[in-house]
Amino acid sequence: MTGHGDVPIAIRAMKAGAVDFIEKPFNPEILLDVIRDAVEHSRRTAKETEETNGLTAKLRLLSKREREVLEGLVAGLPNKTIAYDLDVSPRTIEIYRARLMGKMEAHSLSELVCMATIAGVRPK
Repeated sequence: MTGHGDVPIAIRAMKAGAVDFIEKPFNPEILLDVIRDAVEHSRRTAKETEETNGLTAKLRLLSKREREVLEGLVAGLPNKTIAYDLDVSPRTIEIYRARLMGKMEAHSLSELVCMATIAGVRPK
């Protein structure tokens, strides 16, 4: 909130993490709305951070080979291609996939890929 706002000050405030920029005089209802939005934004950010940290912890439980299989899945590769790239059988990839699903507590391949992407896993 400022009594002498200009564009450079507003830009600096937003880059520093401000949720909004209000000039005086202001309507108290607008201030309350901005505060509510800021609190909600903070809650969402905290929840996302907690989720990401949980997924990162689960990723640390993976073996090197499980991580390689996961990277192939994130890249959208079929089991046969991942098996060929890792010089193992497709059945072995199925076993690694099942372990991945269990360790990551994923109920579907799409959920597994989504979790991995949120945690920062990138395709090979």
